[in-house]
Amino acid sequence: MNTKHALEALAALAQGSRLAVFRLLVQAGPDGGMVASKIAEALSLPASSLSFHLKELTRANLISPRQDGRFIFYTAQFDTMNDLLTFLTDNCCSGLPCELTCVPESVAAQP
Repeated sequence: MNTKHALEALAALAQGSRLAVFRLLVQAGPDGGMVASKIAEALSLPASSLSFHLKELTRANLISPRQDGRFIFYTAQFDTMNDLLTFLTDNCCSGLPCELTCVPESVAAQP
């Protein structure tokens, strides 16, 4: 991840509702995601505001939409999250590699 992409991701997360949406989608895991109506319900966000926040998170590649019939499911992009963590901690631990990779339980359990 380069500085420009890191700044885009950090800017997208630097707002309370967007951070809450991203954290909710991280909790939902990489396999299913959530539809906008369930996100709005869980976070008590109006649909018009949520639409804007989803667009900003998608633009920063922190989440991705997936069409399934007439529904759009939103899923956290764990690769981007891990790249951002790596970027932020690149020089920690006295220059030694750090083990700060998030692996969702559903992925870690796969053979």
